[in-house]
Amino acid sequence: MSKFGLFGKFIVQEGERDNMVDILLEAAESMRNLEKCEIYLVSVSEGEPHTVYVHEVWSNEKAHQDSLALEATQTLIKRAKPIITGMERICTLSIKGGKGLIS
Repeated sequence: MSKFGLFGKFIVQEGERDNMVDILLEAAESMRNLEKCEIYLVSVSEGEPHTVYVHEVWSNEKAHQDSLALEATQTLIKRAKPIITGMERICTLSIKGGKGLIS
């Protein structure tokens, strides 16, 4: 049951973290009906006021790539780009199982 996972980090302009969180939560909502998107978590750390983390789990890497071409995703990317000062793909993961995943 290997799945494709991503753990990423967005660094945003001062005062824009909450805006970025809202944009990413909209992205999560837009993927609610995508069966191949199993987990899309948006998180912040109080010690990092300019950083937002995203943890994604997909049925496979192609499903993730396909999601980037969706009109809703492209619209959200356009909204987010002006406030992003840096991005880092912390790692890609081969998910082996656990609570919360669709088998």
